[in-house]
Formats: sequence, C-alpha cells, structure tokens
Amino acid sequence: MRYYIVFDIGGTYVKHAVMNEHGDFLEKGRYRSERHDFHQFRDDLLNAVRQAQANYELSGIAISSAGSVDSDLGIIGGSSALPCIHGPNFKEVFGGATGLPVELENDANCAALGELWKGAGRHCRDIAFVIVGTGIGGAIVKDGRIHKGAHLHGGEFGYMLMDVRYGNGRIECKTWSELAATSALIRMAAEEKGMPERELDGEKVFALAERGDEAAQKAIDRFYFSLAQGIFNLQYAYDPEKIILGGAISSRPDFVDEINKRLSALLSVVSIAKVRPVVEACRFKNDANLLGALYHYLERRGELGAGLFPPAD
Repeated sequence: MRYYIVFDIGGTYVKHAVMNEHGDFLEKGRYRSERHDFHQFRDDLLNAVRQAQANYELSGIAISSAGSVDSDLGIIGGSSALPCIHGPNFKEVFGGATGLPVELENDANCAALGELWKGAGRHCRDIAFVIVGTGIGGAIVKDGRIHKGAHLHGGEFGYMLMDVRYGNGRIECKTWSELAATSALIRMAAEEKGMPERELDGEKVFALAERGDEAAQKAIDRFYFSLAQGIFNLQYAYDPEKIILGGAISSRPDFVDEINKRLSALLSVVSIAKVRPVVEACRFKNDANLLGALYHYLERRGELGAGLFPPAD
C-alpha cells in the first residue's frame, strides 16, 4: 500500500490529509495559512509532512492551490489571498526538502477531478464543474482530462457576460459572478432591504426568506434565476454530460431543485432548446480538493491503478 500527504492551500487554512492510493482518508488536519512570509509558509507545510512521516512511509506530496498553477513547472502564477505562494517553485522547494515527488494543480481543477474520480461525475467524461462562492469559478473536464485553456483560464465561468446593455456609445454589463455569486445574493438582499451589506451574510438572507421576508425572497429568486441562466449557457456552449455545483451553498438541500425550477422556466420559452442540463451538487464538499489533488498526482506519476473509470460499486 502506498501513502501520500495531500494539501489544499486555502486563503484561511491549509488543510492536509494522509491518503492511500485508493483515495481513502487516513488522517486529516489543518493549520492557519501564512499569507506573506514564504519561509514560514514552507516551514509550516514541511512540519505537517514530518508529522505524517512519523506514522507513514510517504510516497509523494500532492497539492491543491488557488491561482494559475503551472503543473509542469511547479509554479503558481496569477494572484490569490496568499501573495507569498506566487513565484516559488513548489517542486524544487518541497521536493528538495523532503526527497519526495511533488505534483500540484489549481484547486477548482482538483475539486472537479475529485468529483470525476469518485463523486457526482463518476463515469462521466465531459463535465463542467461550477464553484459558487464569493465569486464564481470552476473547471472544464473534456474526455476525462482538465481543459486548462491557452491562458490557464479554462473554467473561469464567472467572467461570462450576463447582462449587457449598449446605447449612446456606452456599455453597461455585469458578469455571472456579479449576478450569481453568494456576494451578489447578499448585495441584492441588502439593496432590497435598504441596509448595509456588512449586516448580512448568505445564511441570514435565507433565514429571513424562510420567515417570510419579501425582500430576501426576491433577492433569492433573482440569484437562482441568474445561476440557471449561466448553467443554460454552459450547457449549450460546451454540452457536458453533467454540470456539477460546488461551494458551501451547494450543501443546501433544495439548492439543485430551486435551480431546476428556473431552468424549466427558461426551457419553456426557448423552444429550440431540446437538451436539459443535468445538474448535481458536489458529493465530496470540502474534501473534493484533496481527493482531486491525489488523483492528479497519481495520474501524472502513472500510479493510477484502476484508472478514471473503475467498475461501478
């Protein structure tokens, strides 16, 4: 049996787990993310590796991270909530310090791979994975592989223009993130109620709606409709087998049902649209990034065993 330590580098916490080659979680932990001092960031991560090595003979290090990850070079480009991770070569730094192979991939791509391997996308070859959070991001899987795009922007669905108005030489537009992210829901509810955004969060908006607050109900309806509109567009731009939704809000029991109601309304007025999007919530939730980072490692190192499409349980 081979064992690996897997990291999910987030803006607040670095989560880590010891996992075996089958994707089973053996140990889990987390620690606060160091944002600015890469030497401290390095020491924190290496300390987690050493602690795991006290109990397991590790075969490698798998990493999920925010940013534009160059998996070949081992460098994280772009920007994120952790400025210190952008620039250093992770394969050289952590591989050199531990003597272990290191593989890394973008966090949204890892989440998609985790769901593709063992979750909602199991046995699918083409999926769109959408993360609904403060903004909207995601990943595209084509024929069982991540499509990164020419500029590492594959899956940046939040940039889609959803509401464009042009007149008198002026353009006004809003992106999908500005209309259908959780931050958009909070902003719309605050506007409807005439109160500061800082006094609301997503849970409070839904709680108000459940108590009959019409302003909150209106904001939620617009939020779900904007999500359905973007999902409709993704279906007809890419035509995936499934569109899988992640982010904390995807844990709401009625989340997919509410989106499907708005999709039905859209399909009822777009007569040429004959394909209904198949929408599911992410199955592994916060563990999807870790699971996908391991899958990515095993695939890159030729250690995948049964492969992406194992027999059904």
